[in-house]
Amino acid sequence: MKQDERLWSPVSYSYSQIGQQKVMEQTRKQYGSRISILGLWQAGEIFEYGLVQGGFKGKSYIKVMDWIAQKAASNLQETGKLTVIVQDNSPIHKSQEVRASWSDWAEPGLLLFFLPPYCPDMNDIETQWHQLKSHEIAGQMFDNEYDLAMTVIQGMKNRAEIGNCQIERFIFNST
Repeated sequence: MKQDERLWSPVSYSYSQIGQQKVMEQTRKQYGSRISILGLWQAGEIFEYGLVQGGFKGKSYIKVMDWIAQKAASNLQETGKLTVIVQDNSPIHKSQEVRASWSDWAEPGLLLFFLPPYCPDMNDIETQWHQLKSHEIAGQMFDNEYDLAMTVIQGMKNRAEIGNCQIERFIFNST
């Protein structure tokens, strides 16, 4: 499985008629607000992901990976196969808080494989993020994070359908 995190921010470009000033109105004055996605993709099989407002922190990343570890345990028990996650060297992937969970994830058959430094494009999930951004979300403006999140969720469903794979979203508890 390929794993990665992506961030979305409001559209940062616009167009205008020749000789006219570019104008891009911002409906809210909350700058820097964004939606982040952490996804795991196995071509032709399954696309799993979680969305958060802002960025993934150690605790939210660990929650998603604990979920994947539970699924890896079931997979190991049913098929005898290990689950290998390919990830880049994002600081969150190797933080001290996350490292403390590595052995907990390895026990149920979830192994982590790190790409060489500065080579995130070697991870095949990057093409999925590109397609999501350029075909499902491109050129749209959103009044709020909810509208953006709903568009990302629908875009993920579309990507899964195009890739002929199942889709599953991790939902964080609001408590």
